[in-house]
Amino acid sequence: MPAEMTMLADHPARQLLDFSQKLDINLLDNVVNSMYHDIGSQQRVAQEVLTNLKDHPDAWTRVDTILEFSQNMKTKYYALQILETVIKTRWKILPRNQCEGIKKYVVGLIIKTSSDPANMEKEGVYISKLNMILVQILKQEWPKHWPTFISDIVGASRTSESLCQNNMIILKLLSEEVFDFSSGQMTQVKAKHLKDSMCNEFSQIFQLCQFVMENSQNAPLVHATLETLLRFLNWIPLGYIFETKLISTLVYKFLNVPMFRNVTLKCLTEIAGVSVNQYEEQFVNLFTLTMCQLKQLMFSF
Repeated sequence: MPAEMTMLADHPARQLLDFSQKLDINLLDNVVNSMYHDIGSQQRVAQEVLTNLKDHPDAWTRVDTILEFSQNMKTKYYALQILETVIKTRWKILPRNQCEGIKKYVVGLIIKTSSDPANMEKEGVYISKLNMILVQILKQEWPKHWPTFISDIVGASRTSESLCQNNMIILKLLSEEVFDFSSGQMTQVKAKHLKDSMCNEFSQIFQLCQFVMENSQNAPLVHATLETLLRFLNWIPLGYIFETKLISTLVYKFLNVPMFRNVTLKCLTEIAGVSVNQYEEQFVNLFTLTMCQLKQLMFSF
């Protein structure tokens, strides 16, 4: 048995719960490893220590140290779970300066991690958790305490394609949280406020999606944009669908590209399911364009 695991039998891991001491990152890594890889009493001790640490009211103050100095991705994920718990359960009682500090810290981490395409692939689970944490913050902060969020994320998206790709994922998650999963998770008043804010500021998001679809040669970014657009189509103002070049772009630019075909068909199906009389001519056009394009695809095989 590795030497660091035998330590757990003597319970030195409990010093992690003493907040008067400097956090021992190596010890924390060992405890996390024990939780995932050991069995029996050692695993139980590790689980007990990690649970008690996570429940400690000041645990979140150690998250930045863990994320900066731990080399263990499981430990980093554990730290993000601590942060997520604080945001969900104690955000409203934290002082404003601490809320602002956490918000800026999370945004900085996301920018740093997702600006490198290699990181996006290598640390996908970690980035996904960071994204969900940001969305939890947004549900608390936006728009009252973060009125510039939409313009901030759109502006940042124009600085880096990999950052833009991740920002599309964040916008998709936010849309899902507000429009798909809000029932039972927030009050009706809060949900309506977020939905109204999203609709009112959607023009900036749509312009970004249009820019990517018309100009980007980055396939993962384009695919992420189409996936995000798909989540928008059941709630955005209809003018964005029927009074722009969106339908023709989907049909002529993406439907015949194999890697984009499935998500494009899903988008067109979502549009076709919209129930409204004022755009009947556009619906006929959508059907005709799509069928012509599909016929060409069938005869090209």
